[in-house]
Amino acid sequence: MHGLKQSELWSALADHYNEIKHLHMRDMFNQDKNRFDKYSLQLNDILYDYSKNRINDQTLKLLLRLADEADLSGWIEKMFTGAPINNTEHRAVLHTALRDQGDQPVMVDGHDILPEIRQERERVKLLAESIRTRKWRGATNQAITDVVNIGIGGSHLGPLMVTEALRPHALHDLNVHFVSNVDENHINDTLEFLKPETTFFIISSKTFTTQDTMVNAETARQWYLSKIGDDKSIGRHFSAVTSNVKLAKDFGIAEDNIFKMWDWIGGRYSLWSAIGLSIVISVGSETFDELLQGAYEVDQHFRHAPFEKNIPVIMALLGIWYNNFFDAQTMAVLPYDQHLHRFPGYLQQADMESNGKSVDRQGEVVDYTTGPVIFGEIGIAAQHAFFQLLHQGTKLVPADILAPIYSYHCIARHHRALMSNVFAQAESLMRGKTKAEVRAELVDQGLDDAQIEKLLPYRVFPGNRPTSTLLFDTLNAKTLGSIIALYEHKIFVQGIIWNINSFDQWGVELGKQLAKNILNELNDNATVNKHDSSTNGQINYYKQRRPKNNS
Repeated sequence: MHGLKQSELWSALADHYNEIKHLHMRDMFNQDKNRFDKYSLQLNDILYDYSKNRINDQTLKLLLRLADEADLSGWIEKMFTGAPINNTEHRAVLHTALRDQGDQPVMVDGHDILPEIRQERERVKLLAESIRTRKWRGATNQAITDVVNIGIGGSHLGPLMVTEALRPHALHDLNVHFVSNVDENHINDTLEFLKPETTFFIISSKTFTTQDTMVNAETARQWYLSKIGDDKSIGRHFSAVTSNVKLAKDFGIAEDNIFKMWDWIGGRYSLWSAIGLSIVISVGSETFDELLQGAYEVDQHFRHAPFEKNIPVIMALLGIWYNNFFDAQTMAVLPYDQHLHRFPGYLQQADMESNGKSVDRQGEVVDYTTGPVIFGEIGIAAQHAFFQLLHQGTKLVPADILAPIYSYHCIARHHRALMSNVFAQAESLMRGKTKAEVRAELVDQGLDDAQIEKLLPYRVFPGNRPTSTLLFDTLNAKTLGSIIALYEHKIFVQGIIWNINSFDQWGVELGKQLAKNILNELNDNATVNKHDSSTNGQINYYKQRRPKNNS
C-alpha cells in the first residue's frame, strides 16, 4: 500500500476526522443508548468494550476499508501458512505454529514444522517436570531450589511477564529468577543468596553471542565453578535455548540440555517456544498447555472472524485512528491486576520493536507516523502517578484497561474497591466534568461566588479521553495466552496497514555493533579519538576515572 497518505481512502478518513473531532463521547452516549451493545465484542470469557472511543458507524466503516485495501486477509494467510513475510530477513513468521493445536501441516521450506515443534516442547516439559518433581539432581545429589533465566529482550521479558502473571499457579518452594542487565549488580544481587549446588541456569540466546547475555552467562559459570570446582558437572546445572548448538556445547552445556530456536521465531514472540522453559518450570506443563490453548483460540478467531467482529483488527484500527488522525503519539496500558505488573513492559518491546519503523516494505521513508510510544503501570498506582495528565493534560492519550472479574483469592472488599476504580476511571475519562457541574458542586460546598470563580477552571475536566476495556473472568493461563495473542495480532495488523515489516529490528542491531567496537577500546588505557568529540570525551573521561583494578 505504497503512498498510504495519498490514497482516496486516507483522504476520506481525514475529512471524516474533521467532521467528528469536536464531537464529545458524552453526547454520543446520550444520543445512542445501544452504544455499548454496538461497540463491544466477546471471545470466550473476554469482553472487549470499545464504546468509549471517539468513533461512530462511519468511522468504523472507513477504518474497516483500510484493512480490506491493505489485503489484510491475504497477509493473515501468508503469516499462518509460512510465507516469508519478514522480507528484510527472508524469513517466515510462525509464532502461531508454536501454539497450533490443529492437525493441518504448517510448511516451511517444503516440510511440516509441527512435529518438530511438538517434539521439542516435550523435551522442555520432560526437563521442567524433572526439576519440579525434584527428580533432577545437581552435582552433589541435591534437588534444585532455584532456577535463573539469563536472557535479554524477548528471552527475558516474555518469560518474566508470564511467570509473574501466573504466580498463583507456581510452586512456591521453587524460585525462578530472571537476569537481563549486564550491570553486574543484577546477577550479583540474584546470586547473593543462592547455592550453586541447588541452582539451575537457563542461558537463552538465539545466537549464543549476545553480549549482555553471554557476559552474565560467563559470570554464572565462574560463580558455579568457584564453589563446585568441577566443570564436568555443568551439565547438571546449565541448559541453553539457542540455534547455535556448537557454542552452547563449547560453553560446557550437555547436548541433551540444549533446546532449539528456529529463525522464524522473533525474540519478542518466543515465549511459546523453548524460551518458555522457565515458565514451564515455574507453573508446570499443564498450565503451559493452557497458555498455548488460549493463544491458539485467539489465532483461530483472528484468522477466521469477519473484520467487524475481529477483536485484534478493531484494536489495531482504533490505534491507527488515534495515531494517524488525532496525532496521539502515545498509548497507555493499564492492568488492574497486580500479577500483570510486567505486562506494560512486555508490550513495550512487542509493539515498539515491531512497529517502531520509518521505512516501508519498498524501502521508502514513510510520510506518516507509525508505532506509538507504549507506557503503562498497574492502574491503581498509575491513578496516583500519571493519570493527572490523562485527565487534564494537553495530550490525548488513548488507554487500554485490563481487569479481572474475580481474582485468585477474591476478597470482596479488595476486589470491589479495585473494580470501582476500573469503572470510575473509564467513565470519568470519557465524561469529564463540565463548568456547570463543577459550579453546582462548589455551591453545595457553601463557597461564595468569588471563591467559585477562582476555583472553577481547575476543577473542570474536558473528558472525551478514549479508553478500551478488556474484562475477563480471572487471570488464568488460558486467558493470559488469549490476551497476549490479541496484542500480537493487533501489532501485526497495524504493521500491514502501515506497510512496514513488523518482524525485523535493525535499530537494535546498530547499538550492538557499536558496543562491540567500543568494548575493544575499553580494554586498554589508550586515549580514544575515533568518534565524535562527545563520545570520545565520555570514553576518555571514563577510562581516566575508572578504578585501576578495573583497567
